[in-house]
Amino acid sequence: MENPSVPPGPYRATKLWNELTTSFRAGMPLRKHRQHFKKYGNCFTAGEAVDWLYDLLRNNSNFGPEVTRQQTIQLLRKFLKNHVIEDIKGRWGSENLYDNSQLFRFPANSPLKTLPRRHPEMRKNSIENFSKDKDSIFKLRNLSRRTPKKNGLQFSQESTENMNCEVINEDQENSVDNREISQKDVEEVWRYIILIYLQTILGVSSLEEVINPKQVIPQYIMYNMTNTSKHGVVILQDKSDDLPHWVLSAMKCLANWPRSNDMNNPTYVGFERDVFRTIADYFLDLPEPLLTFEYYELFVNILGLLQPHLERVAINALQLCCLLLPPPNRRKLQLLMRMISRMSQNVDMPQLHDAMDTRSLMIHTFSRCVLCCAEEVDLDELLAARLVSFLMDHHQEILQVPPYLQTAVEKHLNYLKKGHIKNPGDGLVVPLPTYSYCKQISAQEFDEQKVSTSQDAIAELLENIIKNKSLPLKEKRKKLKQFQKEYPLIYQKRFPTTESEAALFGDKPTIKQPMLMLRKPKHSMRY
Repeated sequence: MENPSVPPGPYRATKLWNELTTSFRAGMPLRKHRQHFKKYGNCFTAGEAVDWLYDLLRNNSNFGPEVTRQQTIQLLRKFLKNHVIEDIKGRWGSENLYDNSQLFRFPANSPLKTLPRRHPEMRKNSIENFSKDKDSIFKLRNLSRRTPKKNGLQFSQESTENMNCEVINEDQENSVDNREISQKDVEEVWRYIILIYLQTILGVSSLEEVINPKQVIPQYIMYNMTNTSKHGVVILQDKSDDLPHWVLSAMKCLANWPRSNDMNNPTYVGFERDVFRTIADYFLDLPEPLLTFEYYELFVNILGLLQPHLERVAINALQLCCLLLPPPNRRKLQLLMRMISRMSQNVDMPQLHDAMDTRSLMIHTFSRCVLCCAEEVDLDELLAARLVSFLMDHHQEILQVPPYLQTAVEKHLNYLKKGHIKNPGDGLVVPLPTYSYCKQISAQEFDEQKVSTSQDAIAELLENIIKNKSLPLKEKRKKLKQFQKEYPLIYQKRFPTTESEAALFGDKPTIKQPMLMLRKPKHSMRY
């Protein structure tokens, strides 16, 4: 699983769960164990499972080296609860698993989670409505937009005019040929440009399965781009949506420890732990994660880009996605990332936990208040930890305002104003791809594609076992025999004959010699 086979798309967390459980079942070594004077075959201890799965997760780009052993135990407990594994007596459904010598085994069939699918008629209606929205995106004017909540967003007439003036004042002497640009035009250009750039960065043919254009609120993007401090942090006009003063003071105290001088309270032993607990309680009590429930699928899909050779792609994609957040959420995220990044790098920071270092504690504490699904997902904690770890390391670049975005919008508005283009799809001033949308498929085609994708992933696991040079020959034979038992059709497709299977181990196929048939004489010979 070093190279993830789960492509971008909806329900990626569920697909990752299925791939992870399949890998665990195919790769976890099984052997004989003795317990209470009795031998059990084809099983493993909880400790052995923790060791194997811990190594798998840390070397998987979807989860990364920040995964802790405790998180691995929690995942194994979810495996037990969902009947991916069972104890040696066949019991499952609870989370009674610890890092010890308790014996477990695989059931006859490990259930894969089914992907949610909308009713075909509902899907048809959704696609029809989406097609209408697609057309209106290109026309700019007729796309209905959702009215944003008042999350500190108070656009004054003056700020709107200032934004338009940067474009409209250019070549004012040719105003005879200029058309009037409305505020709605400006907003739709912002929506169009950010979606095009996001599609380009992700390298996908369509964003339909990742984000609906209606989820993009141009007012949020414009506010996050223009209302910032000299450090790039969003400034809210409505202070009621801001962090409480006591939380801001506590965050400054720990971010600048021990140089902070804005808190005059006397310190005591364990003072910093109490301050940290106060901050954690506030963020954990928020009604939804900072990245919002709405954008969960979007950020989970970007997690599949978090690989060393795709680091720049992930940074650029996250930079755009974070601009979509409501301004109060973006401000909280900026301040939180600055604090935990400074704390994790501060050698003078006292130990805040008896068993974890500061960085691990920051990730463990705040991951779920940054990213989680509205409906509980079994991999939420691991996926969120991976994202928070990456945000901590690159927050300064990810949470800054990209200047190229403002430039692209200004150029498009200028072309639109002069009548050189009638909609953003005509005469693009920067080389960008055009939208393409997925066609509706039947329920039968959907099921066939789902089965095909699963079989491809399992076939890839078989190839990994075959090509693993570090695996002892005896262990490889054992794993292949187990794989053949679990997935006979896929195994037969890979090894159609005994000769092809024997060639893998350099063996000669065993051919039984025909037995000699000796006829008994009808009459005995007499001498």
